[in-house]
Amino acid sequence: MIETVTRPHRANLIRFGEQHPAALVLGADLTSSCEADGFRDRYPERFFSFGMAEQNMLGFAAGLAREGFLPYIHTFAVFITRRPFDQLAMSIGYPNLPVRLIGFLPGITTPGGVTHQAIDDIALLRAIPNMTILEAGDATEVESMLDCAQAIDGPVYVRQLRGEVPRLFPADEPLRLGQARVLSQGPEPDLAVISSGICTEEAMRAVPALQAQGVSVTHLHVSTLKPFDDPQLIDAIAQARHGAIAIENHSVIGGLGSALAEQLAEQGIGKRLLRLGLRDTYAHGASKPYLMREYGLDALALVRAAERLIGASLDIDADHLAEVDVENGSQPLAKADKSEDL
Repeated sequence: MIETVTRPHRANLIRFGEQHPAALVLGADLTSSCEADGFRDRYPERFFSFGMAEQNMLGFAAGLAREGFLPYIHTFAVFITRRPFDQLAMSIGYPNLPVRLIGFLPGITTPGGVTHQAIDDIALLRAIPNMTILEAGDATEVESMLDCAQAIDGPVYVRQLRGEVPRLFPADEPLRLGQARVLSQGPEPDLAVISSGICTEEAMRAVPALQAQGVSVTHLHVSTLKPFDDPQLIDAIAQARHGAIAIENHSVIGGLGSALAEQLAEQGIGKRLLRLGLRDTYAHGASKPYLMREYGLDALALVRAAERLIGASLDIDADHLAEVDVENGSQPLAKADKSEDL
C-alpha cells in the first residue's frame, strides 16, 4: 500500500524557514492553497502577501534577492509563468538572481480548467537563460525540493505538488539535481520509458504489466527538466531495441518529450520516440483521473503506446493495471513467453 503524505510542502517549508533565517515567502492571495499558511503563522514578519499582483511580486522578489534575502514565491504555476513572464525574464532571469518560484497545480492536476492549468510552463521557462526547472513526482521529492533549489546558483522554477501526495520513492533518497531515478532496469531492454511528475506513478503501474507480458523495460523518472544533460537518459534510449516513450503532464511541445528529442537529434541517436502529453490542445475542467484518461496520460495510454512501439498486442486492459502493486513493482499477470516479434 502506497503511503500518502498530507500537505508535505507545508511542513517542509516551516522546517526550511527555521534552518534559513534569510528565507522569505511571498504569496498572491493563495496562501493556504499553496501550503504557505504554516510559514506565515510561524514567521509572520517573513511573509509578504501581494494580492493578485504577480508582476509586482516578482519585481519585489528581485529586489529582495539583490539585498541578500532568499525569496520563495508561492502561487499557482500558471500565475507564476504566463502572467508575469516579462518580469520573470528581465528582472529575475537576466540578472541571474536567486529567486525560487514555487508553482502549484502544474498541468492537469487541477479541475479549474484552462485558466488554472499550466500546460506550457516548462516550454516557456526552458527558453529563459539561467533558469533551472525542477518537478516533484512524489512526497519524497516535495520534501527535498527546497534544499535542492537552495543549493542552485540562480533562479529556480519548481512544479510542486500539494495536498495528498503519494510517497513513491524512499524517504532517504532525496531529489538530486540533474540525476534521473532508475526505477526499472530491463535486461536487453525492448523499450525505455521516461516519465516525470504525476505521470511517473502511472508509468510505475504500466511497467510491471508490460514486464509480466515479456516486454523488457527500462524506466527512468526525471525531476530536473533544465539543465537537461543527464547521460543516463540518452544511454537508456540508445540501448532500447524499439526506442522510447516519454510521458509528461504538459504539452508535447516544449517539455520533457521535446528535450529528449533535441538530445537524440544532437547526439545522432536513431531511435524512435513517442511523446505522451497534451497534443497541442487545451484541457478542460474535470477530475485529475478523468483528465489523465481523456488526454492519454495514464497507465493504459502508456501500454497502448508500448504496443505501437513494439508492433504487438499485449492483451493488457484497465483491470490488469488496477491490480498492479506499484509499491513493490509487481503484477499478477501470468508472464508470457517473449515473442520473437517484440
